[in-house]
Amino acid sequence: VLVGGDPGIGKSTLLLQMSRCLSEQSCRTVYVSGEESLQQIRLRADRLGVFKNDLAMLCETNLDVIQETILKYKPEVVIIDSIQTMYREAISSGAGSVSQVREATSVLMQLAKRENIAIFIVGHVTKEGVVAGPRVLEHMVDTVLYFEGDRHASYRLLRAVKNRFGSTNEIGVFEMCSEGLTEVKNPSEFMLSGRPEGTAGSVVACAMEGTRPLMLEVQALVCQTNFQIPRRTAAGTDYNRVNLLLAVLEKRLGLKLAGCDAYINLAGGMRLNEPAIDLAIVAAVISSYRNAAVESDTMIFGEVGLTGEVRAVSQAEQRVREAEKLGFKVCCIPQSNMKYIRSNTGIRVIGIRNVLTSRITITLLVATLLFQGIRIDFEDMDSEDVYDVFLVFLAEYLYN
Repeated sequence: VLVGGDPGIGKSTLLLQMSRCLSEQSCRTVYVSGEESLQQIRLRADRLGVFKNDLAMLCETNLDVIQETILKYKPEVVIIDSIQTMYREAISSGAGSVSQVREATSVLMQLAKRENIAIFIVGHVTKEGVVAGPRVLEHMVDTVLYFEGDRHASYRLLRAVKNRFGSTNEIGVFEMCSEGLTEVKNPSEFMLSGRPEGTAGSVVACAMEGTRPLMLEVQALVCQTNFQIPRRTAAGTDYNRVNLLLAVLEKRLGLKLAGCDAYINLAGGMRLNEPAIDLAIVAAVISSYRNAAVESDTMIFGEVGLTGEVRAVSQAEQRVREAEKLGFKVCCIPQSNMKYIRSNTGIRVIGIRNVLTSRITITLLVATLLFQGIRIDFEDMDSEDVYDVFLVFLAEYLYN
């Protein structure tokens, strides 16, 4: 099993904590560290709790010595931290080189299969976020896991990229605390804690991490620019995708965004590229641009195309159920997903075909341009009727 992640994200803490749990189950485990001394590991271990005698520690980088120790001790689980520090004397190149990493992985793989040992390998990552070394490294192992998250945030995600023994559609969500990593049983509630209510530019969306729905807050700030070229900033989502959505709003809705700076942020340091958060980004941008808040009990998801259409997304019913479980009253989803939603849900589900005639867009525009405290009930209107009402009142507003 190959475990990758950014420096300082908690890979060693995760595997040391796993070793502690295995030792409590009388599972013989060998933890091989090529980066830290026994004293450094002891400092971290003191935070995690009491370790049993079934855990053996070894600070060594010579792969031949490590192999002899494993064959002598006969463990059930071996942890190598990290593969880039291991070397074989038969290979002339230095530790961490392509040939050394390939050879070390090959030796450990043969050892695991011959002796029936589960071996966990920690791998460094490059600045692009992929495991350092030859790509063949990921092909050789049975499972590839990535430990992700913002070092300055408390949550961590353990995501499977490759798994020969099961599905990759599962993730683990953890919180880093003083006692180590603890499981987050309700990540949606955790991500929405501290969310402001009644604030323009704040919208709740639902993304899918594997088979688990994850609610998160999408924030947008749109303001007049002081520069000739407006700034565009995206934190936690794809920068080019944000530019695409801003162009759709300017072309299809006529919003004057060319003279505005736009900042998009996924609260909590979350990183997502799923198209299902497009509609939430659109709603947050319009909300900030018009300075009108979207109701705090509303959840929004859907993919937005270049013509402004709202496209279907996968696992819509699971997203709606997650919103209902967290107490949301209204859920705005793509119209093409409406046929998959059960009618007996305890949440009001609104289907949206196009950003131009969506209830979110029209409500925000009408509220900020015209009504100023006067409310219209859209319950019994379809999107085309709402748009006609908007045009009538807008004409009257411009006339006056």
